[in-house]
Amino acid sequence: MKKEALFYKKTEDKCVECYLCNHFCRIKDGEFGFCGVRQNSGGTLYTHAYGRVIACAVDPVEKKPLYHFLPGSSTFSVATIGCNFRCGFCQNWQISQLSFRQPLKEKGESLSSEEIVESALRYRCRSISYTYTEPTIFFEYAFETARLARENGLYNIFVTNGFMTREPLKAIGPYLDAANVDLKFFKDDSYKRICAGSLEPVLESIRIMKELKIWVEITTLIVPGENDDEAQLKGIADFISGLDSEIPWHVSRFYPDFKFDSHPATSEDALRKALEIGKASGLKYIYAGNVRGWGNDTPCPGCKKMLIKREGFSVAEFNIKEDKCPYCQNAIAGVFSK
Repeated sequence: MKKEALFYKKTEDKCVECYLCNHFCRIKDGEFGFCGVRQNSGGTLYTHAYGRVIACAVDPVEKKPLYHFLPGSSTFSVATIGCNFRCGFCQNWQISQLSFRQPLKEKGESLSSEEIVESALRYRCRSISYTYTEPTIFFEYAFETARLARENGLYNIFVTNGFMTREPLKAIGPYLDAANVDLKFFKDDSYKRICAGSLEPVLESIRIMKELKIWVEITTLIVPGENDDEAQLKGIADFISGLDSEIPWHVSRFYPDFKFDSHPATSEDALRKALEIGKASGLKYIYAGNVRGWGNDTPCPGCKKMLIKREGFSVAEFNIKEDKCPYCQNAIAGVFSK
């Protein structure tokens, strides 16, 4: 359904300027913003994504991926169509690259915020995740759902490209408990060429999330020939470590898909190199994603004994006691359930 959007201002000749994300679209009457979700109608900006879900599922929170936020719990995941990036390697391109500009057979099903919360509670989830596509572009829907979720004792999670502006992030900050941010490159020209975005707004969003006390984990999909060089990986690792060495960094394996279907898959050696670069930069928690059998356990950064052992997305062993290592009493960063 259409709903008046937040974070825009009206200008002359029935134009509007949207400042939800860092594209800062100037939208003429009748036209859509870059996201293909927000439309100017008669000088008022509307979102078409409100109350319409293209995908929902019960997921392990580790799938987001979040390894230090309520490990072993379930999260109710929701998404609408659309995105404000155009990543050629998108793993969910079938829904993220859809737009309300064109008539679509499948735009999703109607689902109210109340129904989302009720479903999360019914399936005994600890949280709701706004994920699969980009939650920024369905902000009004996510914001209302997050407030209602908080009233019902549920946590809220964004899985995001981090391209939102400061204003919406500060608005949802009181209700947003955790976020996994995709930090895709450490080159601005790569962001522009491959994603139609830019680097600095993503870095700034991560900084703001930390200021707002939102639990943050970061993911970098390692794409051969694009961001697997040592300079970029070190730049990302140094940025994270400089902000907080206890932020978990997930380096994830790329598989050919969408416009990058002719690229080779990431080698496990490339992931191991990224892990070593992260360690050398002082990061305490580094994980490998989209691989089997290694790279996803949590040893104590102090005594190195096993704290969380994972089998796929499942927690097989959990030894953290009162947010500490039970063996050496080292404090372990995160939000942990008993």
